Amino acid sequence: MATIYETLRADIIIAVKARDSALATILRTNDGAIQRASMDLNKPIDDELVLVTLRKAVKNLVAANIEFAKGGRNDLIEANLKEIALVEKYLPKGFDAGKLESLVAEAITTTGAVSKKDMGKVIGVLKQLPDAGLIDFGAVSKLIQAKLP
Repeated sequence: MATIYETLRADIIIAVKARDSALATILRTNDGAIQRASMDLNKPIDDELVLVTLRKAVKNLVAANIEFAKGGRNDLIEANLKEIALVEKYLPKGFDAGKLESLVAEAITTTGAVSKKDMGKVIGVLKQLPDAGLIDFGAVSKLIQAKLP
């Protein structure tokens, strides 16, 4: 089975051969970000690095859309939404809200967390889970803050 990175690289070749320059540019940009992250962290390119890099790219695009909305730039928002949809094809589906909430509740119980000061312990337990790559830690942070006084 091909890795996420191998799939991305193969899709770049397909896009170039199909003369889909918009898709090729988006995929090449993300490929460059993955390679840059690999060099910066002095780590080989593996699925974990690819997922972290692509999630960061999506997060940045969502943040940019918020700013574009303030400026009334709907054309740029549309372009970013298309790019987000393309990048998300390479990301595994995360947990649904119910499963995420049960994981957080279990981690709070496991750590004995009683206040927001214990958030780090709870997140630490969640990061040790085998499926930690599927967890949206931004959403987890909000859930923990809602559950702890």
